[in-house]
Order: sequence, then C-alpha cells, then structure tokens
Amino acid sequence: MKLKTLLPVAAMAALLPGLALAQDATPSFDEIGPYIMTTLLFCMAGFLVFFMAAGFAMLEGGLVRSKNVTMQMTKNIALFSIAAIMYWLVGFNTMYPGDFNGYFAIGGQTVLDAVGVSAADAALDYASVGSDFFFQLVFVAATASIVSGAVAERIKLWPFLIFVIVLTGFMYPISGSWKWGGGWLDAAGFQDFAGSTVVHSVGGWAALAGVIILGPRIGKYKDGRVNPMPGSNLALATLGTFILWLGWFGFNGGSQLAMGTVGDVSDVSRIFANTNMAAAAGAVTALILSQLLYKKPDLTMVLNGALAGLVSITAEPLAPTLFGALWIGAVGGVIVVLTIPLLDKFKLDDVVGAIPVHLFAGIWGTIAVIFYNSDATLGAQLQGIIAYGVFTFVVSGIVWFILKMVMGIRVSEEDEINGLDTSELGMEAYPEFSKG
Repeated sequence: MKLKTLLPVAAMAALLPGLALAQDATPSFDEIGPYIMTTLLFCMAGFLVFFMAAGFAMLEGGLVRSKNVTMQMTKNIALFSIAAIMYWLVGFNTMYPGDFNGYFAIGGQTVLDAVGVSAADAALDYASVGSDFFFQLVFVAATASIVSGAVAERIKLWPFLIFVIVLTGFMYPISGSWKWGGGWLDAAGFQDFAGSTVVHSVGGWAALAGVIILGPRIGKYKDGRVNPMPGSNLALATLGTFILWLGWFGFNGGSQLAMGTVGDVSDVSRIFANTNMAAAAGAVTALILSQLLYKKPDLTMVLNGALAGLVSITAEPLAPTLFGALWIGAVGGVIVVLTIPLLDKFKLDDVVGAIPVHLFAGIWGTIAVIFYNSDATLGAQLQGIIAYGVFTFVVSGIVWFILKMVMGIRVSEEDEINGLDTSELGMEAYPEFSKG
C-alpha cells in the first residue's frame, strides 16, 4: 500500500478514540427527554392559551352593541400586547422571583436562554426559559381580558389601558407569586392547579371594582326596571366561546408543567377529558335551568354556563373522576344563571357576565378542590380566596379611583349614546349598516 493511501487511514485511526469519547459525552434521551417534552408542552399549550385572546375578543364583540364593537377589538389586541411587554419588563420575574420573602418582590427583565444553548448549559430539570415565559405570559393576558368585557360600552380607551399596565405588570404577578411563585399561600397549603383564583378570580375582582366605580350604562336601570341591551352578534359570541373552550385545554393541560414521563402525559390527557366534561355540564345545566326559569332557553346563559364550568374545574382538573368534573361544572352553570340577575338587582352592570363566570365560579372551583385533592383543606382554600379578593379588589379600586380623579374613566353621555366606535376611535365595525 502506498504512503499517501496509508496517511488517511492512520488519521482516521487516530480520530476514533476522540469520536468515541464525544459519543460517550452526548446526553442520553433519558437525560434530555423530559426537558425537550416539557418545553414542547409549554409551547403547544401556550399557543392554545394565546388563541383564547381571539376567543375573548369574539365573545365580547358579539355581546356588546354594534356601535361598540371596534372599541372591544381595539381593547383586546392592545391589552394582549401591553401584557406581553409588561410581563417581560417586570412581571415574570416578579411572579417567579426565586428566593424571596414570600409576599413581595419586584423582578427585572426576562432574559432568554442563549441561542443554540447546549445540554450542559440548559436547565434539564425543567424547560427552556422562553417556553416557560411564553406559557405564563398568556395567562396574564387572559386576566386583563376578563376586565375588558365587564366594563365595556362606557369606558375610555386610555384609562383602561393604563389600568392594564398596572394589572399585568404588578398586581397579577405580585399576587401570583403568593401561590405559583412559592410564596406564603403556597406554604400555607393553598391549592390552585391552573388558576380558578390566581387568574380568574383576580380578573373578576378587578372587574367588580371597575364596574362599581364606573357605574352602569345609560338606560340599563330605569324606573326600577332592568332594560336588556342585546348584543350585536350571537353567532360571534358563540364562536368566541368555542375558541375559549379549545384554548382551555392548553390552559389546564399545560398547567401539568411536565411531559417527561408516561405518568405526566397520561395526566395531561386526563386533564383534557375533565376540562371538556366540566364545560359540557355547565352548558347543559344553564340550558335546562334557563328553560325552567325563563320558559325559553337563553343562549347567552348557555355560553356563560360553559365558561363557568371551565372556570370551576380549573382549580383542580386532574384529581376528579369524569363524574366529579361533571357535577363541579354543573354547579358552575347554576351559579351563572342565578347570579347574573343578582348583579342587576344591585345595579352592577357587567356587560358580558364576566363577574359571575370568572369571580363567582372561580370561588366555587377553588372550594371544590377539597372534594378530590387530599392535600387541600377548607381553611387554606378560604384563606387564599380572601387574600386574593382583598388585595385585588382594594388595589384595583384605588387605581380606578385615581384614574377617575386624574383623567376620567367614563365617556360623556353623548359619546356613550353615539357609541364608542365613533366617539373614541372614529371608525365603525359595521359601517354599511349605519350609513344608509
């Protein structure tokens, strides 16, 4: 064999030990698999929860009058965008500050993993920073959307968006740290798997404070009567409800926070099944109960019944049986049908029914945890409900009041009658219907 033929062979022989060592240094799938699968779970679930922003927009757009539809669309895309920026700026690291006093810590900006991060530098015990940040971000946007629907048809755009900055950047992350960030409520044994209280009740309390300070729409309550103000497009509202229903699989399923084992994947599928059952039970219960009370089924009640069933199961979607999910969701449907008229008795004008769905059903779902989660106690659950309620309602009330005093939060009577689309934005969602 010639020398020039032998040289490549010798070079390959010399490289073989190095290649073997490199191969030995490559992590096995057992080591990196959980990191990869959990990161994938966060990404997929995050996509679904993100799509809930469209669901809220369509639901609200369908339940407000046509002269206010563009305003609701503007609020929803703006609030999501503001939430994304504020959660990056301070929110994520405020909610998950690591070691802190358990009550309060303002974090800094979120920094992602390096491009092409190696296995040696990645947090293989969990998931990528980017996927975790994105998954948590879409939750805070949902909280702000709850407020948007309740205060619709009479609030100014910019004061509302300033409130969103405070809610998404500071209020929600601070209270969220008490449970999900390893704070004092977590240490006290409070249980909330995916956010019946941490997300939904917080949005409901903030909405309630806003509704009280803002006041009802013109003509809603007159001469001791409640005057219905039908929405512009029930087909759109129904589409929004189905989108929210779909997004809830990511909301609850992603909250398993792990997909690296057979047990984790099985649990995610169990959560999907229970989530769906609770929604279905809430819808059917509202359908039957509205028939009994009003002699005809009420579609808006059915839509909100489904959403109330979803909120009710969110605090513990894993542990119940399918029958457990059914009756928990059914109670949520009852709550909606009974409490929407109750708000009207107190002249609390919630345009889309957000307070009954997210606050009242959220409280119920948080209490219902005790029936299937052996780690939950009634005392700890009530403590969490009260803590979140007092903090969110009081701080929201202060912020709303300051905004009212400084810049005003309500449009003029003339602008409200003409509609916020033209008065606040100068454009209409359905111009062909209003311009002969």
